[in-house]
Amino acid sequence: MRVARCRAKGAWLNRAKCTVMGRVSRRLRRFGRDEDGSMIIFTLFLIIMMLIVGGMAVDLMRFETNRSRLAATLDRAILAAADLDQTLSPEQVVRDYFQKAGLLDQLKSVTVVETVNSRSVSARASINVNMMFMDLLGIEQLEAPAAGMARETITDIEIALVLDISGSMRSNSKIQNLRIAASNFVQTVLANDVNNKISISIVPFNAQVNLGAPLRGQYNVTDLNGIANSNCIDLPTTVFAAPGMSRTLAMPQSGYFDALSTTTLNASYYAAQAPNFPTAPTYNDSSPTCKVLANNIVRLPSNNIATLQANINGLTADGNTSITLGMKWALALLDPGSRQIYSNLIASSNISANFAGRPYEYTRQNTLKVIVVMTDGDHVASTRLNDGYRTGNTTIYRHTDGLYSIRHSAGFPVGYPFWAPHLSAWQWRPWNGIAAGTGTVTPACASNDDTATDPDGKGICVRVVSGTPLTWPQVWSQLRMSWVAQQLYARPLSNNNATNRTNIYNSLMDPTKVTAFFQRSITAAQMDTQLQTSCMQARTNGVVVFSVAFEAPPNGQALLANCASSPSHYYVANGSQINDAFFAIANQIQSLRLMQ
Repeated sequence: MRVARCRAKGAWLNRAKCTVMGRVSRRLRRFGRDEDGSMIIFTLFLIIMMLIVGGMAVDLMRFETNRSRLAATLDRAILAAADLDQTLSPEQVVRDYFQKAGLLDQLKSVTVVETVNSRSVSARASINVNMMFMDLLGIEQLEAPAAGMARETITDIEIALVLDISGSMRSNSKIQNLRIAASNFVQTVLANDVNNKISISIVPFNAQVNLGAPLRGQYNVTDLNGIANSNCIDLPTTVFAAPGMSRTLAMPQSGYFDALSTTTLNASYYAAQAPNFPTAPTYNDSSPTCKVLANNIVRLPSNNIATLQANINGLTADGNTSITLGMKWALALLDPGSRQIYSNLIASSNISANFAGRPYEYTRQNTLKVIVVMTDGDHVASTRLNDGYRTGNTTIYRHTDGLYSIRHSAGFPVGYPFWAPHLSAWQWRPWNGIAAGTGTVTPACASNDDTATDPDGKGICVRVVSGTPLTWPQVWSQLRMSWVAQQLYARPLSNNNATNRTNIYNSLMDPTKVTAFFQRSITAAQMDTQLQTSCMQARTNGVVVFSVAFEAPPNGQALLANCASSPSHYYVANGSQINDAFFAIANQIQSLRLMQ
């Protein structure tokens, strides 16, 4: 249209000018349709943006480098300052670190908090980093802050080692391996205890737990047996309902008796037979009663490595197995309810004054309670003396020649109530070295007769020529129970009838019978239940329980696996592997200490 117009106006325009204008017009229209120009502009924009972003990255890298350097310096400084072995001023230590790093001007504040067994150091710092590229965006500086807090706490640790010293530990060098393992454990745990924060108790067990006189004296113990170094307690079943142990609950002292040694029961044994039991209270290795071995007693809390190791090396293997009693007494020693006992024993110099205030509360911060229980066996049913046969006088006499006689209130010829088993005969008085099958029988009591008036209800008194009746503790410390049951009861009261003799003997001896006289039984199943109750109470109260099954039978392994705090707290060991198990436990305790 424009070309046509140009031609139409050719009358007053010259042709050359019209041609130039047409060419320009065409080129302008072509330029408007061409997109190459817009891509160049967009490319230039992208290049500029990449330069800006790259510059920001450089700025941020410089910022992070300075921030990391500042934070690393601060972390090192507060960790060094919080070290309780550090003798310099904690704040000065922090400042020295910053000064050597050339960052002292960036340190803003240092705060130190110290307690009896801890030190806490916190610090705050910051550094301003100038921006090179971000300044184009109006950001001239970025502040790099750093802050931190370090605390070192000496954790109070209460440990109870529950060690099996039953007779089976004598085999396969087990007691020797245990001594080595436990001694090394003590060395590892206590090596760096310069602040007296770790205490270790030792609770050896076999059929019983011998508390030792100082600890036994802290409880309301009745029916004392009068035997030195025999300080076990027959625990009522009610004590397993709680982790602690009552100091006021009346609990009988364990009888000192031999219930496992046998005696001859046939008639050929009757005549001219001495008791066949030593005058001294010597027991078979399998005897389940409280041992008198002075080394096999509970060792009160201590952190003296040499003393504890000496106690461990003095342990002797003997007797049956009662894991539940070892666990129960260990838990009682860690229970806060025993704090008064500790105070009393500190006052009597049986526990170091360093452990005043222990056992701490279960919920106390920075406190770790640990039980390590090991056994090579399984529960064996435990026997106990019945009431009536623990204390008090008997009607049993012992002459200076070591021979015995007994006075019965029934079953004897009138006027002859004393049975002498070595004579297989009744007498009118206790055996005094002279046979008295016949003698003077007084129809009425006189001052020099038996002290009880008409003791047999038969209208006569029997003159006692010599002798004083024994107490039950004296009887059990001299005679095996089977001999007493057979020779002093079953024989004289059976009227020479073998069936009667067996029935009388069983009624006296069989601890599983409800009608048993001398003793009663705590079954292995009951002991299993009691053990798991104590283990659960320990775990519930935050006590860490490690267990070691040392060449133990399957049920013993199952008991300890269920007792441990977790599968990782349970170990199975054979031979010298027990040393590895105790070493691993010691290392775990150290790790737990750092985590508290």
